[in-house]
Amino acid sequence: MQQDPAQFHPLHSIKVVLVETSHPGNIGAVARAMKNMGLSRLALVNPQHYPSQQASARASGAGDVLAQAEVYTTLEAAIADCALVVGASARLRKVAWPQLDVRETAQLAYEQANGGVALVFGREDSGLTNAEMDLCHYLAHIPSNPDYSSLNLAAAVQVFAYECRMACKPLKQARQGYCHPLATSEQMEGFYAHLHQTLQDIEFLDPDKNARFMRRMRRLFNRSAPDRREVDILRGILTATQKKAEQAKLRKD
Repeated sequence: MQQDPAQFHPLHSIKVVLVETSHPGNIGAVARAMKNMGLSRLALVNPQHYPSQQASARASGAGDVLAQAEVYTTLEAAIADCALVVGASARLRKVAWPQLDVRETAQLAYEQANGGVALVFGREDSGLTNAEMDLCHYLAHIPSNPDYSSLNLAAAVQVFAYECRMACKPLKQARQGYCHPLATSEQMEGFYAHLHQTLQDIEFLDPDKNARFMRRMRRLFNRSAPDRREVDILRGILTATQKKAEQAKLRKD
């Protein structure tokens, strides 16, 4: 699928391919899992029941993903436009296909997104055949509990979709709007001196026994990595505390 480079996003190039899905509700649940993580390309190979009202009901708001889904008669046709094809399987095969875990799969999909990526999921009861795996570059496996490794189809797609989204680093993108830089070393030293003095002013801290306590305060605030605005707020609180302490002292005198 050709895309406008200006509008390209790695998630838009990842195609989820379902092979001979038997329960239409699973198709709808997969569409919902995909949309929740920003994936939109759904391909169906010989679904047993589709279109289906049950699929639409289970999609629950992801009807657009279902409406755009492409239906194929062969897996070869479904993956023809993809440069990277990964088959998902709960079973590790005797034949030594190159194997990836789900996180490695997501990272590779992100790196090769420009060529088009297909994540292929097999039948609910038997998965992908060896012949279908022959069409895949890698076998992808979710490292689940070895005593009970079977996942519902939609749940498996959700895990892969989540990892693909995380590989695109959405949290970093979301933080770009928060523009306050971290406090400098000089600003933090000024804050620690202010904190030290304030704690003495309110008679919380014994100036002769403060080294260990202030070291702990440094560790606490260094872990939190406050920005410049947050340090200003903290120092404002300290200043207000000092004023209240001074007023109380004057009333007492």
